[in-house]
Amino acid sequence: MADIAFLLLIFFLTTTEIVEEKGLLVKLPPWEDNRTEILHPPKRNVFSVLVNDNDELLVRGERIDLADLRARTKTFITNPEQLSTLPQNPRRAIISLKNDRGTSYATYLGVYNELQAAYNELWDEAAQERFGVPYSEELPIEQRRAIRSDIPLVLSEAEPTDITID
Repeated sequence: MADIAFLLLIFFLTTTEIVEEKGLLVKLPPWEDNRTEILHPPKRNVFSVLVNDNDELLVRGERIDLADLRARTKTFITNPEQLSTLPQNPRRAIISLKNDRGTSYATYLGVYNELQAAYNELWDEAAQERFGVPYSEELPIEQRRAIRSDIPLVLSEAEPTDITID
């Protein structure tokens, strides 16, 4: 009986696949020991997204729904009407995300996914316009780098605090 249990244990250990969760793929900046000067970019270049503990979004001082976040982000980054309240070009656009400590994980992921999706759509549109193909792994790396340099993803994520949206 012990031999059979031992053989079953070995069988399950060798045939079971251990799945690792990947989580969010975010490249963090390198750690620097020296304190650098804090730069304050012009307000027109910052797309601030605040999420409170009730999972409500405040974008640039205006309460919006999660469903509108992607379109608002794309409009902010591209500034199609050349408004003086939005960045001059996509290279200057900064997305600032700040969550409350009580924000649900589902809302955090939803907001993060919508911001990332806005960039993905912009990259895809740029690839279609410039090269006639979608932005994907099949696009040569030089062309992907060219698109990413024209529309860089700059997402600043602040440490969670207590946020109140009136």
